Amino acid sequence: MTASFTEGHSDPTVQPVPASVVEKVDAADTTLHNPKRAVVSIGSNLGNRLETLQGAIDALEDTPGVRVKAVSPVYETEPWGVEPGSQPSYLNAIVLLKTTLPPSSLLERAHAVEEAFHRLRDERWGARTLDVDIVAYADVVSDDPHLTLPHPRAHERAFVLAPWHDVEPDALLAGRGPVADLLDAVTRDGVAARKDLELRLPE
Repeated sequence: MTASFTEGHSDPTVQPVPASVVEKVDAADTTLHNPKRAVVSIGSNLGNRLETLQGAIDALEDTPGVRVKAVSPVYETEPWGVEPGSQPSYLNAIVLLKTTLPPSSLLERAHAVEEAFHRLRDERWGARTLDVDIVAYADVVSDDPHLTLPHPRAHERAFVLAPWHDVEPDALLAGRGPVADLLDAVTRDGVAARKDLELRLPE
């Protein structure tokens, strides 16, 4: 564990991660013994969107027991579930992880990263500085209402499927099939690649 996590000063997202989880993942962190693969969707439509997404990627990498393995191209997306023109457009991307965290702890970390960027949850489809969603975790299929896996709407969202397909063309969504086929079945209206923008892997 780095000094910033030990002291709790430079990373405001560390607090919600339980100490017991930190101890367990620290023990495995040097090798990430038997890590699981996770797919995470990130999005932002307030503030400096690209900077926020990069900050989220860096915060995930800084998590004990998590390694960022790949980052997709950036897409610009019309907001989902709201009146057209009522909110700014989103920047979206997909992050592929290897992790020794169980799904519940990875979710806690995702929420902690959102809170560090002042995410508010007072409106279901409201504008947000940062959205971090677990799309898939290994091949887990679960209807747990606290964390449904895979994400219950991932298969119908081009802003998830398109960047995921870009970074992992042969990907499968558990219980749904190949991401390529799912992408062919949905509209890409309002979802456009931003080739002028780029997110980097953490150093």
